[in-house]
Amino acid sequence: MTGRRPKPRRATSDIDEIERLRRENERLRQENVEQAKQIAEAEKHIADLERQLAQRQQNSTTSSKPPSSDGLAGRQRERGRRKKSRRKPGGQIGHPGHCRSLVPPERVNQIVTIFPDACGHCDHALPARTREVSGEPRRHQITELPVITAHVTEYQCPHVVCPACGKTTQAPVPADVEGQFGPQLTALIAYLTVVCRLPRRLVQALLEGALQIPISVGSTQKAWEETSAAVATPYQELEDALRGQPVLNCDETGHRTNGEKRWLWTLVAPAYVFYTITTSRGADVLIRLLGPVYAGILGSDRLPTYTTYHHGRRQFCWAHFTRNLLSAQDLVRTAAAKRFCRDALALHAQLFRLWHRFRGDPHARGGPLSRDQLRAKVLPIEKRLFALAERHVNAADRDVANLARALFVHHQHFFTFVAYEGVEPTNNAAERALRTAVQWRKIMFGTRSAEGEIVVARLLTITRTCQMQQLSALVYLAAAVRCHRRRQTVASLLPKRL
Repeated sequence: MTGRRPKPRRATSDIDEIERLRRENERLRQENVEQAKQIAEAEKHIADLERQLAQRQQNSTTSSKPPSSDGLAGRQRERGRRKKSRRKPGGQIGHPGHCRSLVPPERVNQIVTIFPDACGHCDHALPARTREVSGEPRRHQITELPVITAHVTEYQCPHVVCPACGKTTQAPVPADVEGQFGPQLTALIAYLTVVCRLPRRLVQALLEGALQIPISVGSTQKAWEETSAAVATPYQELEDALRGQPVLNCDETGHRTNGEKRWLWTLVAPAYVFYTITTSRGADVLIRLLGPVYAGILGSDRLPTYTTYHHGRRQFCWAHFTRNLLSAQDLVRTAAAKRFCRDALALHAQLFRLWHRFRGDPHARGGPLSRDQLRAKVLPIEKRLFALAERHVNAADRDVANLARALFVHHQHFFTFVAYEGVEPTNNAAERALRTAVQWRKIMFGTRSAEGEIVVARLLTITRTCQMQQLSALVYLAAAVRCHRRRQTVASLLPKRL
């Protein structure tokens, strides 16, 4: 009798295989989770790198960077026409010509009359003594510099013996010629430094080479400081008048004094420009200059300093907001975010087409607009911008949400220019004023002391105000130095009230 074969132990083997497969599945699942985390981190890292690259490629048209920063590192700013014009270079047909006009006869120093020797038609010799002329002569003027030499005046003060006591007495030197340089030369040194932006050694080289005036670098510094002291009173008058200005545009930028951080502020009034250098970028500067409450309209960017200080009427800069939109358009990735930027830029273009018509721009399409017509046409654009901002206040994209929130919260401050005279939609006036100061700062590498900060602020204020009022800055500075030496009142730069 044969025995029965034992059954294979499949149950145990199957259990082991299932356990092995379960462990393998768990391992693969863990690997999948880890890989998903790595992919998410890699995608986030790639997004961060793309954002950094986009930010590095920004230029002055898509950020608050100055035009001087549009170097090789970033995307080059588009300059000139985007589309090539079909017109030939040069003056176009019908374009009025421009030429140098003749100076009036009273300005002419010398007249030289030139007579022909022979007739230009028949070559007949023309008489030299008895000439007959017809009509007005052709006038041709040549402007030339005379040989430039310094005018040196020597004041001699003899020792005069008194017949009564026998002692000698000397007359004092006139007040306006104290020192070694006259008011005109002293003002010229300051003018070359602050307006022409020449460093001290270049001023020294120019005076020695062109005017044959030997001078030390220290003497140029003394002339610069004396000119600053001469304009201290008109500078203070301009500062005191800031609080009563109906409209001010304000901006600030970085500055260095001996390597330490400072802030250069500018406030642009309708008739003058004011500069000051401070250690702060906060609202305390505005409180010191404008008082706790400013009654006028303040134009600025959206820096929190201005929003925390001024709660009255203000105008936020559309140029800053447009650059922010262009920057966001390059940085965002979602279709909704790009649509927000595109729609906002389109409404901005419509708004400024109306503004250019109101300003009477000859290149604007459409006829000029009155103030009432401007208000009526801007109102629908204002409502559409408000609705667009309201829809995107809680957008997933951070840049879009910030821009939409700014437009939603401060909506009325973007359209102050529509209702009030003298208010511009941009802060370009303050930015242009800062540009001059920044150029000076980059050439001179900032200032060296607190006294130097005062000198720079005063002379920038006076010279830029003279240019704004179409006055000769050099003539004003020379007159100020002369009055300062004579202890006389320096002429004010405040506009005269009728």
